[in-house]
Amino acid sequence: MTEQERIEAIVREVVAGMKGNGSCKRAGGENPKTSRVAVLTEKERFEIKEYPIPEIGDDDILVRVEGCGVCGTDAHEYKRDPFGLIPVVLGHEGTGEIVKMGKNVKKDSAGKPLAIGDKVVTCMIFKDNPDITMFDLNKQNVGGADVYGLLPDDDIHLNGWFGDYIVVRGGSTVFNVSNLDLDSRILIEPAAVLIHAVERAKTTGILRFNSRVAVQGCGPIGLLCIAILRTMGIENITAVDGNEQRLEFAKLMGADATVNFKNYADREKLAEAVKESFGGYYADFAFQCTGSPIAHANIYKFIRNGGGLCELGFFINGGDATINPHFDICAKEITTVGSWVYTLRDYATTFDFLKRAKAIGLPLEKLITHKFKLSEINEALQTNLRQDGLKIAIIP
Repeated sequence: MTEQERIEAIVREVVAGMKGNGSCKRAGGENPKTSRVAVLTEKERFEIKEYPIPEIGDDDILVRVEGCGVCGTDAHEYKRDPFGLIPVVLGHEGTGEIVKMGKNVKKDSAGKPLAIGDKVVTCMIFKDNPDITMFDLNKQNVGGADVYGLLPDDDIHLNGWFGDYIVVRGGSTVFNVSNLDLDSRILIEPAAVLIHAVERAKTTGILRFNSRVAVQGCGPIGLLCIAILRTMGIENITAVDGNEQRLEFAKLMGADATVNFKNYADREKLAEAVKESFGGYYADFAFQCTGSPIAHANIYKFIRNGGGLCELGFFINGGDATINPHFDICAKEITTVGSWVYTLRDYATTFDFLKRAKAIGLPLEKLITHKFKLSEINEALQTNLRQDGLKIAIIP
């Protein structure tokens, strides 16, 4: 037996042992007793703490974290604690590998089998609300549901994806995504936000293959919006932002033209530039992906009479926007929809989007511009706040 064959045999033996006895083992074979987590103990301060890994209940899953994206919501909580959660373990864009599972856990939320070693993500914790289901997209807003990474601290502590391990409690939603690579899995949660927004936009009947579409805001959310539109076959897309690097990324994601709002003195000139980018026509539809009230007020000027708008940029209260209801909405008969997070069905759609984007050559992995260790999480959040990159990820 060659040295390579010997190593492969050892690896197969270790993997077989992990899958066979359902234990929670590291590569060396020992059972981990504790897990590090990044606890936000005060504004702009994470502390790395170590807690015992609890016994896993019959309906629970223990997941070894492989990576988690840093969301704008994490940054808001880090800087201002608008949800009043401190102390809290953040991180909701996470993914990892099942290392232990209760005897009652057999399938994921879509009916796909689950086993030790499978790669998973979590979605909403829907509690006991029959109005929010897998098959009803908008019967009721899902904003009242819980999310791992935005849970109050408790005696388990392993409540968010910014850690080495997370305990997924019985009754939670979980999906087997073993057929996706790590970078794609890290992008599932933010991509689901945009899948939901596009589904909301489609309810207007205005968004079509040949639509002229403006996307305002080219952070990770806006860039994913562009990528989703491109996978749908929409090619006439103009991206609007004030950062040239992000506008270049927009072209990589499928934008046909870009407009830098910093180059224009007022909203009328900016709107004219957007119009020129479409060959002398205003947009049929627009997506507003920033948390800026000024940006919201501007976007109505980009849209043609009878056009549509999807507003998804305000996850928290960003302040009031000043618009003219007559000129901006009534006289133009604009159809407007709001979008808030996602549903279970949007997650299932997101998996197909990620595969399709890769198939047509969209380099989604380039959206993840920075990767930090768990011990570097304060630096990661500061990098996010400075907008030095696009998607920031923590890789324990």
